[in-house]
Amino acid sequence: MTRVITILTENFSDWETALINSTGRGYYGFDTRFASPKGLQVTSSSGMLVTPQLSIESIRLDEIDLLIVCGGTAWQTEQAPNITELVAQAYEKNIVVAGICDGTRILAQAGVLDNLRHTSNSPENLSQLNYRGAAYYQDVPYAVAERRVITAPGSAPVSFMAEILSTLGIGDDNLKTYLAMHAAEHRKSV
Repeated sequence: MTRVITILTENFSDWETALINSTGRGYYGFDTRFASPKGLQVTSSSGMLVTPQLSIESIRLDEIDLLIVCGGTAWQTEQAPNITELVAQAYEKNIVVAGICDGTRILAQAGVLDNLRHTSNSPENLSQLNYRGAAYYQDVPYAVAERRVITAPGSAPVSFMAEILSTLGIGDDNLKTYLAMHAAEHRKSV
């Protein structure tokens, strides 16, 4: 069973990790858990209240296969929890590490993005930070995966889900059907 922890902060962007957690849990039997600073209840940008099962401080990396950092406005504030060491250690332990939207900022600050292809909301979103991976930045509207690290802009939850599942070795016909269903929405011309 794939064990997943998604890190949430106050005002997290709820749509960004909903597909990977729902699909992983519902179709592939993932053990999905959520963590927040001190395990406190957090409110998403749409007003959804979530009471996580864990505190960030209690995460044990030897008990997970995938660590996801959900985006949200908190990552650009003083209230952001300092999880750079946690993310760096997860990467060093070969745990799949994924960040979407401003969650990618934490991966950059942890040094995880210094030597591999990655993306975010924009190059400027990461260039404000003290990170050395700017030469590897991919300015694309979809998720990028390399060496067990997945990054995505906040507008790409479908490809974020697909790249995470692919990295975990999941790519069956059910997933292909699910991805085709989501892609069909974008075939209609505006």
